Amino acid sequence: MDFLLLLQKSLVALFAAVAAAIVVSKLRGKRLNLPPGPFKYPIFGSWLQVGNSLDHHDFIKYAKKFGHLFLLKMGQRHIAVISSPELAKEVLLTQGKAFGSRSRNIVFDIFTGKGQDMIFTDYGDHWRKMRRIVTVPFFTNKVVQQYHGDWEAEAAEVVEHVRSNIAAAAAEGVVLRRRLELMIYNNVYKIMFDKKFESEEDPLYVKLKSVNGERSRLGQSLEYNFGDFVPILRPFLKGYLEKCKEVTRRRLNLYKDSFVEERRKIALVEEEKDKNRVKCGIDHFLVSQQNGEINEDNVLYIVENMNVAAIETTVWALEWAIAELINNPETQKKLRAELDAVLGPNKQVTEPDTHKLPYLQAVIKETLRLRMVVPCLVPHMNLDKANLGGYEIPAESRIFVNAWWLANDPARWKKPEEFRPERFLEEESNVEANGNDIKYIPFGVGRRSCPGIIMAIPIMGITLGRLVQNFELFPPPGQSRIDTAENNGQFATRMSKQSIIVLKPRNIA
Repeated sequence: MDFLLLLQKSLVALFAAVAAAIVVSKLRGKRLNLPPGPFKYPIFGSWLQVGNSLDHHDFIKYAKKFGHLFLLKMGQRHIAVISSPELAKEVLLTQGKAFGSRSRNIVFDIFTGKGQDMIFTDYGDHWRKMRRIVTVPFFTNKVVQQYHGDWEAEAAEVVEHVRSNIAAAAAEGVVLRRRLELMIYNNVYKIMFDKKFESEEDPLYVKLKSVNGERSRLGQSLEYNFGDFVPILRPFLKGYLEKCKEVTRRRLNLYKDSFVEERRKIALVEEEKDKNRVKCGIDHFLVSQQNGEINEDNVLYIVENMNVAAIETTVWALEWAIAELINNPETQKKLRAELDAVLGPNKQVTEPDTHKLPYLQAVIKETLRLRMVVPCLVPHMNLDKANLGGYEIPAESRIFVNAWWLANDPARWKKPEEFRPERFLEEESNVEANGNDIKYIPFGVGRRSCPGIIMAIPIMGITLGRLVQNFELFPPPGQSRIDTAENNGQFATRMSKQSIIVLKPRNIA
């Protein structure tokens, strides 16, 4: 009965809103010079044609029809999509300040406390403060120098884990992702909390991974877009949004009780013993809280960001890289030959070594090009009305830069559909992952670029290098390839299935 009453009220409100929209549209004065796009119905805009998916592949089809800048009116949301290097440069660099805010949907409003974090906050003083506070303990060359030994140790443990189960790994194969997740959690939590989880069965790790997984599924789902786009339909999302709030409460409480407060107690004891001790990330955040720069919620939302941006994306990128090495055995052989030639048969790759391994670097770049984990970057937003490409962009528009297409456009790349690391040693040898060429920006560029590049690339290099040094990687029995079907969510693209990998040991020390 309650559902029928809700449906009746929603339909009445819908008809009233449609009528009002038609009247308003007729009373409006001069028509705005908006970018082209699909036909827009009152209330629903283009949502009826486009649907809930905001897929980078679909964006290419619309770009071919409407141009490198087109506008989707998705209910109340204006979504501008950029598909050319020139316009991407305008948004990310030339007008980086105007387009430097973040667009949050109704679910990410819950997950971030309406922008109390760093990643999804608007451009301004709060963002600058948060970026500064997070950068020092996480995203500098000093951090790489301080922690690369830990990253190497974690990669070594992955190798030993496989060796300890070598009969299964070499015969039917293993789901390597689970062990890679533990490795990345340990890499990030070592920096953030000076914490290490000893195994996949660690009760706290199991709890943490579970609640983070819930957040990921809820956040990346496309199921709630209808309520985000069309507010009048939002009552039908009540249960979904309550679930998001409940998961957020559990996550933040877990971060606070099991990690932040524990570290606060340890830090007090260590401070008394050694005033010049090396601090972990959370110590810096707590000092900033004590100084009144940020509050407790900000601290917890920074931890929230790191659990998603630093962990999930790196795991997914490693999965893609391993799949491509298996599906391209000649590339795998060539990488192994480079490792053997440069390091010899007995030396395991370290972070400093990765700078002497150009083919390894090319494999990483090619993975991030063809299998870009965040293909349209985290959406930008203009707080005020802006002009772009000769068109007016309404205030608070969500701006997608189709970075995947910039890196896979046949007009700019030679045979982009092929996984060919050699391109970064030949015709694209001057192109780097840091955005020095706007056609290749896997981490974005400009004010809101991802600072995690400084950790992600060395961790990928160490991990891939150690795996290829110690094992030959194959698809599971009965398969000629790893299934690389995509699972596209709100912002991220990951592999649909957790792949089974066969790892056969090499005869090296």
